[in-house]
Formats: sequence, C-alpha cells, structure tokens
Amino acid sequence: MDNIIEVKDVTFEYSDGDRKKTVIKDFSINFERGSFTVILGHNGSGKSTLAKLLNGLYKADKGDVFVDGINTKNEETELEIRRKVGMVFQNPDNQLVASIVEEDVAFGPENLGLAPEEIRSRVDNALKAVGMYDLRESTPHRLSGGQKQRIAIAGIIAMEPECIVLDEPTAMLDPKGRAEIIATVERLNKEKGITVILITHFMEEAENADRVVVMNNGAIVADAPPKTVFGDISMLKSVGLDVPQTTELLYSLKKGGLDVNTNVISIEETAEEIYKALHLEEI
Repeated sequence: MDNIIEVKDVTFEYSDGDRKKTVIKDFSINFERGSFTVILGHNGSGKSTLAKLLNGLYKADKGDVFVDGINTKNEETELEIRRKVGMVFQNPDNQLVASIVEEDVAFGPENLGLAPEEIRSRVDNALKAVGMYDLRESTPHRLSGGQKQRIAIAGIIAMEPECIVLDEPTAMLDPKGRAEIIATVERLNKEKGITVILITHFMEEAENADRVVVMNNGAIVADAPPKTVFGDISMLKSVGLDVPQTTELLYSLKKGGLDVNTNVISIEETAEEIYKALHLEEI
C-alpha cells in the first residue's frame, strides 16, 4: 500500500492556562495516495487538530507524522511538505490575498519562484479545474461564498500538491455553495488523482468517499466505507453525531417493521429500498 501520509503514535497537547490539555493521544492513521477520506467528529473531537498536524502547521509532542516519507518535524523541509499537502480552511476570506481572482491564484506559485510562463499555465489550469476560469479577472469580494472557496482551492491546486486537506470548507456556505465545493473536490480526486482528506460535520458530504473516519475525544471510533459507518446509527449517536436523513428514514421504517437495508446513503438507493420493501414497481 502506497501511503502519502503516515501518522504514527502521535500525541498533541496545548496549554490551557497553567495546565496541559491533551487533544489526541497515541494516535495512528495512514492515508493512501489517491484516496478520498472524510473525517467526522463533533466539536472538540480533535479532527481540526489532526488536519493541522498533517502538513506540519502543528508539530507532534510525541510520535511522528510523515508526508511522502518526510518527517514534518524537520524544519528544513517545511516548504516541501507544504507543497505536497495543501490546506483549505473554513473561511475563504482568510485565504484570499489579492484584488483580482487570477492574481490571488498566482500568489502561491509566485512564492515558489516559478517562471512567469509556468505561473500563467498553473493559474489557468487551476481555475479551469474548479470551474472559475471565466471569472479570472473578477474581484473576489464580489463573488459568492462558494465561488470564493473554489478560488481558495484553485490557489492550492496551482501549487500542484499531491494531497489537499480541507478543514470544514463548507461550514460557512449555503447548500448550493456546499454542493459546488464537494463536487469540485470529488472531481479533483477522481480526474486528477489528488488525495483528498475532507474534515466536515455534514454527513451527506461523505456519500462518495472511499473511507469515513469518525473521531471522538482524540481517538478513532470508526474507520470504514461510508455505508458501513452510517449503518451503525447507535455508534454515531453515541458520539454526538447526526446520521444522514436518508439513513434516519430507513432506520425508522425498519423499526416500524418494514424490511429495508439501512446501509444505503443516496436518495436514489433509499427510494429503491422503499419501493422493494413495499413491493412496488420502480417508476
């Protein structure tokens, strides 16, 4: 198995007044190159801390994080690690630095010292990848939240990372904006082979992931394909998470005596289960 990131026995603490608070302890996880992983957990579960450990923004107090075999504790290779693992945060306004869209996307490649023609090529390709090329000469502050977040993602793509970590990238967006961002990252994963690690609390965003990891109190409580994780409703509720509405509906129907499979997520699959259970022909 070819892992792009390996987290080995990591403990991370921060100061809480005079005391140390342990956020994650003896934590280990690997991310396979080209995979799409969703990390779920309630506030305080440690998922955002993990995100910042994955590209060296935070350093482990104990244990090690390796990016493509490079230890993130090595200060001499920090730039190389940031080039391999790009970060997208919750508020796109905090990542937009220029007054023109294409200038903003060019910021990262310029800091890498690339030739002007290479920068131009990367900017154009990144904007096309997120569907924002036609707005390359626009002013970012006039764009919608979803469009701004796509620009932030383009700025990361232009640096040609092998992996993108997205920390609650849709938390401040409306449903349309959320759908735009999830469609974008799914396309980047499938078409360009970029490893995606998506941290979110919106269950439906995990529907097409290869793997769902559920965190609670700094530890992993589930690590499996989406249908397996969402089929364990009692576990999800025990760690303070909601379940997808489709799963909740099927779970209620099953409790009411209808013979349905609760290990489905999409609306289409849910409809099929109900049709089959009621012995109705599919419309």
